[in-house]
Amino acid sequence: MTVLEALKDAETRLAAVPDPRLDAEYLLSHVLGLRRLDVLMQKRRELTAGEAAAYDALIHRRAAREPLQYILGSQPFMGLSFRTDPRALIPRNDTETLCEEALRLAQPGQRVLDMCTGSGAIAVATKKLGPGLSVTAADVSEAALSLARENAEALGAEIDFRQGDLWDAVTGEVYDMILCNPPYIPDGLRGKLQEEVEKEPALALFGGADGLDFYRRISSGAPAHLKKGGWLLLEIGDDQFAAVKALLEMEFDGITLLHDMNGRPRVVRAERK
Repeated sequence: MTVLEALKDAETRLAAVPDPRLDAEYLLSHVLGLRRLDVLMQKRRELTAGEAAAYDALIHRRAAREPLQYILGSQPFMGLSFRTDPRALIPRNDTETLCEEALRLAQPGQRVLDMCTGSGAIAVATKKLGPGLSVTAADVSEAALSLARENAEALGAEIDFRQGDLWDAVTGEVYDMILCNPPYIPDGLRGKLQEEVEKEPALALFGGADGLDFYRRISSGAPAHLKKGGWLLLEIGDDQFAAVKALLEMEFDGITLLHDMNGRPRVVRAERK
């Protein structure tokens, strides 16, 4: 079987996934250890029996709607490559909006907290790309923290990891900046999301009946853990800005909505009064 034949067969088998041809190309690139564009330049190359078998196994997994990033085992974020597996939510490019704003606001030597750190993408990228920041990352999930620690070690980022349920993880600590991409999907959408998303940890996805449970807890606890004049940056769902702003108005000024690269509402920025 040639590369071209393998890709055509895989595209047919992956017809139900969002981007069948692209996924087929990425998976074959993974098997052959080549860049995707290099694979496309070798369409007449014959696959070995071992390569064909390995590719067939990966296509079978993807056809079952296992997320591509879990199969490949990595995902780029802020120019860095992060390990990905079912222990944590897959880092999204949209979340780079939060990280970019944090880096824009951060000052050398400041203390930064990343709550609900998951894979550690926000914390590690902020540490690696920021101006000499001290970064703490917290999560309630020990499984997620184990992946975050692996990412930090692989990328050479010194992070203070804490396990606990939101503020319980940082009792008595005060920071210059708090970042968080919390679970914010309403519980009523459970079982109705894209099949790949449903295979990510539910703990990292669903935020109560209206999706706002974590924002309520964050807004009530943040004042005790954020210096006056410090910044709070929160990722939100498309239609949640008004509700999140109302939760923050008593303790925060300059509450602003930032849009992601696709022009969608993505990040709330607020300054501690």
